[in-house]
Amino acid sequence: MNQFHMPIGDWLGRRAELSPDRVALYDAQQAMRPISYAEWNGAATRTAALLRSLGVGYGDRVAILAYNTIAFLDIWFACGKLGAIMQPLNWRLTEAELAALLADATPCLFVYGPEFAAMAAALRGSAPFVHHWVALDSDHRADPADISLAARETCTEPVVPAALSWDDPWVICYTGGTTGLPKGALLTHGTICFNAINTVMSWGLDERDTAILNTPLFHTGGLNVFTAPLVMVGGASIVCRGFDPDLTYDLIAARRVSLFFGVPTMFIALQQHPRWADADFKSLKLVISGGAPCPLPVFEAFWQRGVDFKTGYGLTEAGPNTFWLPPADVRRKPGAVGFPLFFIEVRLTDAQGELCAADQVGELWVRGPHVCRGYWGRPDETAQAITPDGWLRTGDLARRDTEGYYTIVGRLKDVIISGGENIYPAEVESILSAHPAVGEVCLIAAPDPKWGEVAVAVVVARAQHALDPDELLAFAATRLARYKLPRRILLQTDPLPKTAAGKLDRQTLTRWYVDPSTS
Repeated sequence: MNQFHMPIGDWLGRRAELSPDRVALYDAQQAMRPISYAEWNGAATRTAALLRSLGVGYGDRVAILAYNTIAFLDIWFACGKLGAIMQPLNWRLTEAELAALLADATPCLFVYGPEFAAMAAALRGSAPFVHHWVALDSDHRADPADISLAARETCTEPVVPAALSWDDPWVICYTGGTTGLPKGALLTHGTICFNAINTVMSWGLDERDTAILNTPLFHTGGLNVFTAPLVMVGGASIVCRGFDPDLTYDLIAARRVSLFFGVPTMFIALQQHPRWADADFKSLKLVISGGAPCPLPVFEAFWQRGVDFKTGYGLTEAGPNTFWLPPADVRRKPGAVGFPLFFIEVRLTDAQGELCAADQVGELWVRGPHVCRGYWGRPDETAQAITPDGWLRTGDLARRDTEGYYTIVGRLKDVIISGGENIYPAEVESILSAHPAVGEVCLIAAPDPKWGEVAVAVVVARAQHALDPDELLAFAATRLARYKLPRRILLQTDPLPKTAAGKLDRQTLTRWYVDPSTS
């Protein structure tokens, strides 16, 4: 960068210069209080000054354990100004799991929300590397000596943005690992920037857009599907503590929202809510599902209401935004994710690493400046995931049709191989979900002496609906090849377990129903 200092990490400083009076955030926890870019930048700058006074500088890690709040976003962009690295923590984890993640990144500062003061107190003994504990709420401190974020109001000294490169890390975002310690994907200033560029250019975002932010900020979906791209383009986010169907309907009814991203479980909850029948979705420009395959009936229900509901695709290590399906193709190509975004290359490879032909299922590889720079402290796993020439092996299976449209068919590790035939759980789950009595369904593999393994479906019935397993199998038999049919239907009364990202937790269900000895 030589003599010219480009403010790579100071997104809010630059946006506040370009559009100081535009609304950047609405605080849903404070009666939708609007916050301008100038006001937000001021708060983030004072936050950066406080962190700097506590010894936080370039490359230092700042852990945060909190529900979605404006202050969480202040921390994120304050880290950007200083060149520090934010480590957002999954609040669903146990004390032991959180302690392991802290030991992994060794943050010098730990920020916690009021709901997690007890957890912050419990973690102290296992985190001697944390020099300061900071409470977002001064009335809920784990220890009276803990610093309150309110102390930033006295930190009025200017903060000169750190001189950074595009490869400098900004966030350690942990993958939703199902076994062992989750891996921390290094999201750099370059990867976050290019995800935003790709999204704005390819999805058509502009300064008039407003998104509901109710997916957790410890997940790349909360940080990067819309939040960072909207900062880049000067739009706004409505910051919600978490997903609440009634609040979501209130925001849609008030016509405050043009963009809405969620995971399939959120959309299913909306469609099963009493307000679904009367909701007016006309103000929504884009409604997109991600994080996991979405059953076709969810698409069709939105389409019947005139909403071009579509599915996206991404993963923590890449973006997460990767594809775009043009509106004209939403109904013509149900379930497809479309074409790669502006600065992204993709390829499909078979088991030998050779390129797949049209309509052949293969592993999706992704390359581009939005791909992470590897995993924190794990060079061997980085080398396994990312080739020397920059291709990320996603572990996801996809196919490309003769017109060039891509469709995600599932995870490589989730494929059930029964008698030599591949069964893709997402396909079977989509068919079973079309039955009017099915509320949730998850396909898992069970060992079988003849076929090697067979499919088993764990199903939750919709409220006030009776579900007969034999009738459900007969329904599926007219839509699926015989080898794809579940050998058993297991009815469960409680909601299916989910991962931190809102995906169906197949591993937990497998432990419960197939291999109890491993639970």
